[in-house]
Parts: sequence; C-alpha cells; structure tokens
Amino acid sequence: MNRRQFIQDTAVGLAAVSLPSFGNNTALTRMGIVVHSYAIRGNPKVESKKYPGFQDALGLIEHCHSIGAGGVQTVVKDWPIDFAKKVRERCEKLEMYLEGSIGLPNKAGDMATFENEVKNAKEAGIQILRTACLSGRRYETFKTAQAFEEFKRNKIQALQWVAPILHKHQIKLAVENHKDWYAAELVEMLKQLGSEWIGATLDFGNNISLLEEPMQVVQTLAPYLISTHIKDMAVAEYEDGFLLSEVPLGQGILDIPQMIAICQQYNPKVRFNLEMITRDPLEIPCLTNHYWATSEATGLQLAQTLQRVKKYRFPTALPRISPLPLEERLATEEANIVACIEYGRKKLGFS
Repeated sequence: MNRRQFIQDTAVGLAAVSLPSFGNNTALTRMGIVVHSYAIRGNPKVESKKYPGFQDALGLIEHCHSIGAGGVQTVVKDWPIDFAKKVRERCEKLEMYLEGSIGLPNKAGDMATFENEVKNAKEAGIQILRTACLSGRRYETFKTAQAFEEFKRNKIQALQWVAPILHKHQIKLAVENHKDWYAAELVEMLKQLGSEWIGATLDFGNNISLLEEPMQVVQTLAPYLISTHIKDMAVAEYEDGFLLSEVPLGQGILDIPQMIAICQQYNPKVRFNLEMITRDPLEIPCLTNHYWATSEATGLQLAQTLQRVKKYRFPTALPRISPLPLEERLATEEANIVACIEYGRKKLGFS
C-alpha cells in the first residue's frame, strides 16, 4: 500500500505533500500511551495472570514504562490528593511525562468538582488536560441538526465556564476532535473562546469518520495544537458506507511522518500520545439518511472518501477482536501497542 498516494488523491493532499519537509525540528522523545489504548486491560476487573487489569493509574504507568513508553495520558477523575502526589513522585522517578484526561462540567453546579480535579491533576505534575465534548459519535448520537446545535451551545458554555479555572491554575485544556467536531468547527469554537489556556488535542484519524481528508484535518488544527493522539487507520467497504479501524502504526493509510512534521512545526514541544484501540471495526454509515442529519460534509467529500476506501481498502478483512477469548484479546491488545512503540522507535525517530 502506497501511503503517500492516499494523500495525493485529493487537491488538499497535493498541497500537504508539497509542504517543505520539516524533519525532526525537535528531537522526538519517547512516545506516550493514551489509557484508551488499553480498552480491555484498563478495566480493573479483568482477571488474567499474564495481563491483569490495571487497578489504578500507577499500574498503568508502571506497565507503560516497562514497554518503553515515555509517558501516559490518563483519566484524573476522583484522584485524592495523596494519590496525586504518589503519581507525581513515581513519574518523576521514572522520568515519564503525564497528561490528564478530564470531563467538562454539565452544569454550573459541577464547577467545584471540575476545579478540584484540576487542582489534583496539577498536584500530580500535569500541565495538560485533554477533554472530549462527546462520549459517542456525532452521526450516532444526534438525530437532528437542532439537537446537535443545542449540544454545541452547551459545550461552548462549559468551556467558557472552565477557562478562568484553567487560567487560575495555569493548566492547559486540549479539546479533542472526537468524531464530534469537524476541524473547522473546532477551530471556530476555539477562536470564539479566545483563551490561551484552551486548544486542541489532534487525533490523527478520527475525522475520517466525518469524511474529512486526514492531512487537511492536521493542517487545520495544528495551529491550535496542545496535545495529540497518534494512530494509524485502515478502511474497508461495507454496504452502508465504510469500516474504519485503528491498526498498528505503519499498517494503515496515514502519512504519519508528515503529520508529525506539521505538528512539530506549530508546536515543537508537543508530545505524541499513542492511541491504539484494539476493537472491532467501526461502521461509518455515510450512505444512510440518519448519518446526514448533522453532517457538514459535501457530496464531493463523500465521493472522494468512498473512492479512497475502495482503492486503499485493507488487504485482508479488518481485524475483529470480539470473537476471541479474553486472553487472546488481551494478548492482541498488548502486541498491537508494543508493535506501535517499536515502529515509532525504528521508523519515526522516537527515542
């Protein structure tokens, strides 16, 4: 599979690959791991002798260090102050960075809880918090444009609420393109907020589900970059649209070196957090009516996406994890993450 050809198939892609090669403007430190990469093992109730579930963030940190990761991005909800101190001490000893993941307040009454979580995150040594405005996916969650607009207004209000708290505690918040925002929508929202403490978590592959060309998404969000989710994606056809899967780095369609270079151009200190979610392929039902209820995509984007899916479909059936016994699912999850860390070191220049 020719990864650059995938980008070159659109005019946007041609512009992307014509950018100067920035190379490693800043030496790449070790890649970190997002807690969601351990979607299976991250459950503390998982029973396995070889792959026991992580009981808390300390367990995740210890394991990620053991496989060569340079840091962790993990959920900070309900951390007592003494636990936050233990996390900080351990990360400092292991020379690992730590980013947090936090939920936005749903109402004004949630503000005290949010600020307490921010304070505890800071006690743990965290300077960057990632958030997602929507837990699900835009085309699955909302049935009408009006419902999405209400959601959008509520999230803008929540971000306006938290901006003074972030400023007070000197912590940055990075809003992810989490299959909810088109890249331009997220930029518009960040401009409206106008806060130096709120920017973007750039997920390399999520917006394929919204029919956006991946390199254009990177170019659009990179000027607002605070954090990243680095991943590779594979696609295949299905009757209602296409299937989308995270796959180990180097096995998919994304031009990861160029994406890294663009990120470094705009934020030389940005960390690259691996999000390799081992799961069944996601169905992107872009040929159904309900998908378009909140879509901002054009017919041209639909046609270009389906053309690319057909041309660059995965050479075999996309991996499915659900039929496997638990121990095999855990082993596959671990193997995928380790493969990404190795690829990053050998092919992408991470230390």
